[in-house]
Amino acid sequence: MITDLVTAAVEAAPGPATTGPAGAPAVESAAGLVQSIDWLAVAPPLVVAVLALAVLVADLFLAERHKPLLGYATVAGLVVALAFLVPLLGGHRSTFCVDVTTPGTGRACSYTADGFALVIQALVLVGALLTALLSLDDTRKLPAGEFWFLLLSSAAGAALLPASRDLITLVVALEVASLPAFALVGIKRGDRRSSEAALKFFLSSVTATAVMLLGVSFVYAAAGTTHLTELSDVLDDVPARFTTLAATGVALTLVGFAFKTAAAPFHFWVPDTYVGAPLPIAAYLSVVGKAVGFSGLILVTVMAFPAYSDVWGPALAVLAALTMTVGNVAALRQDPARSRSAVRLLAWSSVGQAGYLLVPVAAGAYTDELQAGSTVAYALMYAVVNLGAFAVAALVARTSPGNRLSDYRDLYARSPLTALALAFFLLCLAGLPPGIIGLFAKVTVFRSAVDAGLGWLAVVMAVNVVIALAYYLRWTALLFRGTEAGPGPAEAAPAAAPVVVEGRTAAAPAPLVAALVLTTVAAVVLSAAPQIVLRFAGGTLF
Repeated sequence: MITDLVTAAVEAAPGPATTGPAGAPAVESAAGLVQSIDWLAVAPPLVVAVLALAVLVADLFLAERHKPLLGYATVAGLVVALAFLVPLLGGHRSTFCVDVTTPGTGRACSYTADGFALVIQALVLVGALLTALLSLDDTRKLPAGEFWFLLLSSAAGAALLPASRDLITLVVALEVASLPAFALVGIKRGDRRSSEAALKFFLSSVTATAVMLLGVSFVYAAAGTTHLTELSDVLDDVPARFTTLAATGVALTLVGFAFKTAAAPFHFWVPDTYVGAPLPIAAYLSVVGKAVGFSGLILVTVMAFPAYSDVWGPALAVLAALTMTVGNVAALRQDPARSRSAVRLLAWSSVGQAGYLLVPVAAGAYTDELQAGSTVAYALMYAVVNLGAFAVAALVARTSPGNRLSDYRDLYARSPLTALALAFFLLCLAGLPPGIIGLFAKVTVFRSAVDAGLGWLAVVMAVNVVIALAYYLRWTALLFRGTEAGPGPAEAAPAAAPVVVEGRTAAAPAPLVAALVLTTVAAVVLSAAPQIVLRFAGGTLF
């Protein structure tokens, strides 16, 4: 957005009109020089960013006993940011715009609050809100001020990204969302596993950013613009001498987003990062991190690079097949009898789910019909049930810090409602009744592949759904299996041990219970009326 102001000022100066390398005309008038900002359009990410600064400053003056107030202020601020989405519904507001003379374009804007942006912003803010609820009782041993500041900063970048409509703003938003996440993963000071996870996450993300920036620079060199709407027109008729450069730029940009979405073979950072990070941050990365990556991927493929669908379409189809296969096979190997981590299984499950999310994006290259709605619908379903599964994991972690799969054995006998909630979430992820919303989401994704003529990808997806059934049902059965059916008393003992605090049983914190109740209710409602999310995401997104 700042880049647009500078570019407009330079190119609107008196003198002959200039053109980009591909012959794309530049701004010729000073109409775009003086801009008015639509504050309502930018309110959701702006409120979160201002709140992040306020929390950081307040942390300097609050006494240690008052630090929990920062967490409640974070929750309240995220609710306010969500409220600002309501007046934007049904509209199409743009700001930070400049005049262009590209035929059929008119004005190019860096920020647009359309249907797609609002849906993803709602997903991001709700994900951050539930993460905050999971974290309220989990930050006692963490630096509270830094934790809430980093979480809000990352959420602000994540909320900005789906509304970004030029490559520069897109990359900046992506980095604003990613950089604080590095520190959040490694915020457990003195924890070797947390530090290693943060380092692996940092190195992989930096590599992705470098590759993406190289791709963006190639695209700009070939097209002479960074606005997505202009790129769609310019790349459709790029001079012959720039075709290889443009195709390479498109491919490198997609590779950068493949890292962010944890698509195989760029997924290697996911399991260790989720296990080493604080549990609420693992939940945040699995939902909000994916929303950021996939929204950016949809924007560049659908809006900026439709002319190169023959480049990114087959590539994303192969990535989708590889990602879901690698994720599900690795999750299948997480055997409760070998004391495998439940968080590691959820990490591999998220990789497999990323493969399903890639299918509609790839299918969009083979059909004139916009398929992004299927990805958004699936992402909404996944966000609700995956955050719910992590909420149960956080509850179990209070009694069993190791959070092994064996710790969930016979959970129904100790906490019937918690076990039923987790079983429902797992059935939703598996796509089995009564988790109807998971079934509908999978059918929607499967149909997008069939309609696009990608029969081989639909077959791969069907096989992977069957593979996923094995580990989801195995975990579900474990919740109702008595200790006598386990591998032995030593294995079952940690799960059965009660939590005693000063002679009484410890109660789960209210914010954690609230997060679990909210996700359970949302999953049940969506399963009872799946058309809600399908209509919400399947309408006109752009």
